Parts: sequence; C-alpha cells; structure tokens
Amino acid sequence: MGCDGGTIPKRHELVKGPRKVEKVDKVAELVARWFYCALSQEKLRRPIVACELGRLYNKDAVIEFLLDKSPDKTPMESASHIKSIKNVTELNLVDNPAWSGDKESIKGDKYDDLQSAHFICPVVGLEMNGRHRFCFLRNCGCVFSERALKEIKSEVCHK
Repeated sequence: MGCDGGTIPKRHELVKGPRKVEKVDKVAELVARWFYCALSQEKLRRPIVACELGRLYNKDAVIEFLLDKSPDKTPMESASHIKSIKNVTELNLVDNPAWSGDKESIKGDKYDDLQSAHFICPVVGLEMNGRHRFCFLRNCGCVFSERALKEIKSEVCHK
C-alpha cells in the first residue's frame, strides 16, 4: 500500500537542487515588441505612435492613458515617461504587400509565420519584424531601416 516502512527513499527524492533559470524565448519577445502595443498589450493598429525610447503604442491607448487622472491609477512602467501627446510621434508606416495576417480567416489549420511583418522599409524593403533596426524621423514620422539611412546619408526625409 505504501508508507508501511518497506520503501527506502533515494537521495534525489529527498534533496532538491537549485532551480533552473527560466529562459525567455527571443522570438516571442520580438513578436511582443513589434506586433503589440507596449501600453495596452493589444495588437498594433493604425494610427501607431512611438516614443523616444522606440516603443510602439496604439494612439488611442496613449490618449486614454493621458486622460485617466484618477488617483487609484497604477502607473504603467512602459509609459511613465510620456507626459503629453507631444512626447510621442505618429508613424508613417508602409504596408508589406506579402503580409496576409488579417486578410485570411484563422481556422486553426494555418501556419502563422511570426517572422513576417505587417510593415516594411520603403527604401530597402526589409520587414519590420525585429531582426533589423528601424529608425523614425521625429519631424515627419517616416520609418526607415537603419541600413537605408546609412546607404543614402541625407539629412532630409527620403519621401
């Protein structure tokens, strides 16, 4: 039946070793950073804004965050540096013609490619999925890959 004295516990059953550190999946972290709002954790949808730290937000989520003046509001760490709408820049993004994420109905039998992106660089054509660095110009909001900015080397907007 058990616990009748006939069992002898082994060392590995009695001594517990140190816990293993949980590793963060880098692909999942990139997907979260480039496909979801840093404030509301919803999918990014137009209009998209970015702060000077490079975090992407839905504009309506930022406006709701700024308008909520209740004293019981918990301060959001991802947006604590945003004090007004002037601290964010609305981005002019170029759609990726090869992306079909929202167009197809998801029935569960489809493979979701997490490395394909909704937006691309208009100059070079790199996908905005986290593998390449992207920059935005604060005065106009145009978004380009860092590779495109290094190749062209001009002070004005490329558009």
